[in-house]
Amino acid sequence: MGTPASTTRLRADAQSRGRKKRLNSFALVFILPSLILYTLFVIVPTLGSVYLSFTSWDGISDDIRFIGLANFTEIWHSPRVHNALKNTLILTLSLVVLENIAAIAMALLVDKVRWFKNLFRSVFYFPTLLSGVVMGFVWAMILNYNFGVLNQILQAVGLGGLTLDWLGNPRYAMLSIILSTVWKGAGYYMIIYLAGLQGIPSELSEAAGIDGANGWQQFRFITFPLLAGSLTVCMVLSMISALKIFDQIAVMTDGGPGFATETLTYIIYKVGFGELRQGFGTALAMVLFVLILIVTVIQVKILRKREVQY
Repeated sequence: MGTPASTTRLRADAQSRGRKKRLNSFALVFILPSLILYTLFVIVPTLGSVYLSFTSWDGISDDIRFIGLANFTEIWHSPRVHNALKNTLILTLSLVVLENIAAIAMALLVDKVRWFKNLFRSVFYFPTLLSGVVMGFVWAMILNYNFGVLNQILQAVGLGGLTLDWLGNPRYAMLSIILSTVWKGAGYYMIIYLAGLQGIPSELSEAAGIDGANGWQQFRFITFPLLAGSLTVCMVLSMISALKIFDQIAVMTDGGPGFATETLTYIIYKVGFGELRQGFGTALAMVLFVLILIVTVIQVKILRKREVQY
């Protein structure tokens, strides 16, 4: 027979286990509605998409024929898909680099400026509030060859020889989309970098200045290394956003001229809804998902190592 102390301890343990079970039950009650909705609207459609990627479904009829790996074999050998993949990688690399450079520059400016700081923040952040469709229409009007604002300005200042068909020339269409997307997206990442800058102690820069470090040296050896966490977040977000870009391309170039600006997301839309090849489009979506997953994992690992080093 146990001692009174051991009996009391056993009772306390039993009561503790009972409280944990009740808390777990309450937690399950609160989680269950969200879990059900997530399962119905995310997990089930995802599993359905995986199945459809192995079929020849047209998206309308009830005839869903299983064709195995035929869609993926066609993707592997399709020159159009290869061109879309090349455009996607060019667009992604360009946006990740340019958006983050612009965002860091704007964050440094807003952090250092003494007057009208809130005005600068608002002006830089405003483009991110526009939808991709609205931004696309605005830039399509700016870059229009016949009546676009950019060409009219060039003609007005005597540089009419520099007027170009910015969206109709395959050499400049992708560049136009990249620059307009940087204009829209950089302000969002600026906010993240600005939060990181405000977390850096000012004493570090002051001490470096006393030791003779100029502005570039302070940024290179103090500010930029301490922004490693913000850089990881912004680069991952900008990479995912660039890989999924659709609105601007649909509005500004419709994937053209020719196939010069057709990306994986846009070819998924064109094939699935324009050509009524929903099975093939879903297979492309699966390929894009795997591509995003692989690139994200590699990018996070590399950037996390950099954070540890600093």
